[in-house]
Amino acid sequence: MQVYISIDMEGVAGIATFDQVARGGHGYRAAMKLMTGEANAAIAGAFDAGADSVVVNDSHGTMDNLLHEELDPRARVVFGSPKLDCMAEGISEDHDVALFLGYHAAAGGPGVLAHTYSSHFTQIRLNGRPVSEAEVNALQAAAVGVPVGLVTGDDIICAAVRERLPKVHTVEVKTAHGVYAADSLSPTVARERIRTAAAEAVASAGSLLPVDLPDELHLEIDMPNAAAAELGGLIPTVTHTTDRTLTGHFSTPRELLGVIVVAAELAAGTTRTRANLISR
Repeated sequence: MQVYISIDMEGVAGIATFDQVARGGHGYRAAMKLMTGEANAAIAGAFDAGADSVVVNDSHGTMDNLLHEELDPRARVVFGSPKLDCMAEGISEDHDVALFLGYHAAAGGPGVLAHTYSSHFTQIRLNGRPVSEAEVNALQAAAVGVPVGLVTGDDIICAAVRERLPKVHTVEVKTAHGVYAADSLSPTVARERIRTAAAEAVASAGSLLPVDLPDELHLEIDMPNAAAAELGGLIPTVTHTTDRTLTGHFSTPRELLGVIVVAAELAAGTTRTRANLISR
């Protein structure tokens, strides 16, 4: 039994503010420990249920947030960025189940630190509706035949998963009280629940099915400014359709993720440039 874990930071218990999730913030070091604690809980749960191997993909920000010396040594870690498959890097047909930890709600709606892949995107839509990272990464998992067994995060993302991925286990570790506010479980309690749920997900992996893959993936990204959208329009297969919107049609989740990764870099770069000009 081979288990794949993708872990983000915004959906971890005890985390709700930008200062915690941004490198250099006063709360960031403590958030790294909280994130590592939830990763360890899921790793332990996976091995409790008979896993032979576990790989963890660090999926937040610069993707080098986990404290490796404190991580369960039975697991391997994929880290650093950029990565071709972003938050789904390292998943393959060899894995039996995927667990998504510390996930958050989609851009354009409620939820603690809600966004989709980049805080600079106003919204991402897939086949006409707003989409979360959990849903896109579930498609990449499905492309290699792997079902998602668990998603953890706040009440908003867990509700969305129960609606759109109904057979997936969820663990609500906090309730959103705004974009930067939450009512959170104790990290200790959250880890206990994650360990139990991870074990249940791994134990039931044989009965889970990957999500259905649409015949076509129609992507729309609302960029933060016109300059970012103009640059994004230079990406092959992508069209700059309105002042700030990019669109594209793709046949595989990997193609979709590749465009999202490049668009995120463009969005961040043009936002920094604008900020530097304004500050002069």
